[in-house]
Amino acid sequence: MRLVGLIGGMSAESTAYYYQTFNRLVRERLGGLHSARLLIWSLDFAPIAALQAAGDWATAGAVLADAARRLEGAGAEAILIGANTMHLVADQVAAAVQVPLIHIGDATAAALEAIGSRRPLLLGTRFTMEMGFYRDRLAARGIEALIPDEADRARLHAIIYDELCQAVISPASKAEVLAITAKAAGADAVIFACTEIGLLLSPDDLSLPVVDTAIVHAQAGVDFSLG
Repeated sequence: MRLVGLIGGMSAESTAYYYQTFNRLVRERLGGLHSARLLIWSLDFAPIAALQAAGDWATAGAVLADAARRLEGAGAEAILIGANTMHLVADQVAAAVQVPLIHIGDATAAALEAIGSRRPLLLGTRFTMEMGFYRDRLAARGIEALIPDEADRARLHAIIYDELCQAVISPASKAEVLAITAKAAGADAVIFACTEIGLLLSPDDLSLPVVDTAIVHAQAGVDFSLG
């Protein structure tokens, strides 16, 4: 089993979800008492969130690049960034290390292709929904990601940062997000393109197929680890 390094803490809630998913997948594949060989470098999210809000992505990228170098130095043979939004700086992180960066967008695109989706609804932070780093990567694979309207994007962003990242799970917010998904005319799937959304919604809550990016990203990490 190859050793995988995860840059976490963005948020701590989703990093715990990653850890549980990694170990569940390894146990399902290998059985018995097997668990994942996984290093986690957990960042303090508050300074990162402040850099996001200020648009200082270069400084945020430098923080993540340093974490990646530290993971590589500790023996990690591949790096994962445990957040969708911070893949905006994925190229900066990848350039800082010699080992591969397993990109969440590629894992998501592969999962969408597997279910035949070409027009999924993208749910995430405003950065992920509105900036090209994510949607353009899907478009390069022939996938046109739809996004909610501006008011719904703002509300979803607030739910993520003010609630889910702080371990607040609200039935009222769940109903709001489900209402947002119900407006998506022409969508053939839903992407949980924030690694916390799976804490609020279950695929069983939706009539459309769901790709939970935290799960498919962890699956890609386990695929690498087990070779």
